[in-house]
Amino acid sequence: MSKKVALFPGSFDPFTKGHEDIVLRGLNLFDEIIIAIGYNSGKSQRYFPIDMMIGKIEQTFKQHPQIKVRTYSELTATFAKKNGARFLLRGLRNTTDFEYENSIAQVNRELNAQLESVFLITSPAFASVSSSIIREVHRYKGDVSNFLPYQLD
Repeated sequence: MSKKVALFPGSFDPFTKGHEDIVLRGLNLFDEIIIAIGYNSGKSQRYFPIDMMIGKIEQTFKQHPQIKVRTYSELTATFAKKNGARFLLRGLRNTTDFEYENSIAQVNRELNAQLESVFLITSPAFASVSSSIIREVHRYKGDVSNFLPYQLD
């Protein structure tokens, strides 16, 4: 039986407690999870430096060798195939997320027929947490520590 590898793709700008929850719950389903930080062509620049975020995510999961962090700048379906991932792990907070993720899942499946999208419903405690809200709070010097699984320096 082959190892079940899932790709958890996103910009993770920043990586939140909601993201952490999805990854940890995903460990019940998959042998390995690759947190794949994509360079989003639709976003001109990141708020948090990517190298800092890689370090923070690796620190968060240092007790879990089956979780890896990688960056990529290609189609998610192509990156998944190159890394032996047959599953895409995604979290859904609401119906808006579902509509968006459903469209992406359909295209990814067309590009890579071996790729199956797996959706986990966000735990209620994290349903209101989004990276864009956290960036806005941080930009105006608000305390974001309750939303992140690590400390910002």
